[in-house]
Amino acid sequence: MKLTWLSHSAFRLELGSSIVLIDPFLTGNPTFSGSIEQATAGVTHIVVTHGHDDHIGDAAAIAQRTNAQIISNFEICMYLSGQGAENINPGNTGGTVDCGGFSVSFTQALHSSGITRDGRSIYLGNPNGVVIKAPNAPTLYHMGDTDIFGDMALIEEMHRPKIGLVPIGDRFTMGPETAALAVKRFFHFDVVVPIHFGTFPMLSGTPKAFAEALAGSPTQVRIADVGAPMSF
Repeated sequence: MKLTWLSHSAFRLELGSSIVLIDPFLTGNPTFSGSIEQATAGVTHIVVTHGHDDHIGDAAAIAQRTNAQIISNFEICMYLSGQGAENINPGNTGGTVDCGGFSVSFTQALHSSGITRDGRSIYLGNPNGVVIKAPNAPTLYHMGDTDIFGDMALIEEMHRPKIGLVPIGDRFTMGPETAALAVKRFFHFDVVVPIHFGTFPMLSGTPKAFAEALAGSPTQVRIADVGAPMSF
C-alpha cells in the first residue's frame, strides 16, 4: 500500500489496482504545490469525508474527467451528481460500501457539513470519518474533521485500524494535545500521520506539538512531506 499526502486532509492511496483520492482539495489549496494531473493520474475512486469546500475540493471535476467513483454520504453524492459526477457509491454513518478491491466504512465525526453558494447554505449530511480496508494491506482510518469522542473506542474494537490520519490543526478540529489523547486512549495504531494543519493561519496546531504530546507512546508519528509517497 502506498499513501501520498497532498496537504491539508487530501491523500492519494494506491491499493493494488485501485487508486483512491481522499478529500481532494487541490485547486486553491495554498500548501499543495504539485501537479493536479500527476496527483490524480489513474484515479479510480474518490472518498469525501464531509461537505466543506476544503474537503470536497476538486471531486466533481476529477470525477467528470476520469469517471472515478465517488464514495461519500448520500447528500454529498447527490450534490456531486448534480455537478456532473456520474459514478457514485453512497453510504452513511455505520454503513460499509464495497468498492471492488477495498471497502469503505463510515464512522461518526463531531463536526459540521455543508457549503454556502450565492449566500445560501446547502446541507450536505452529517460529517464522517472513513475506515478503508483491503486484502493484504493495513486498515486505515481517516478521521475526517472531528473532536475527540468516546465512541472512538468502538471504532478501535470493530475495525482495529493500524494507520491513523489524525486532524491536529485546532479551531475547527482537535488540537495537538487532544488528538494525542485520542490516539493514546482509544487506539492501537502502528503509525499516525497528522493532517489538517498549517494550510491557513487559523490552523495553529503543529506536528511538533502532536509528536511531543505522544512521547512515550508505542505509536509512531510519521510527519509526511507533501507529494512524497509512504509505503506500508
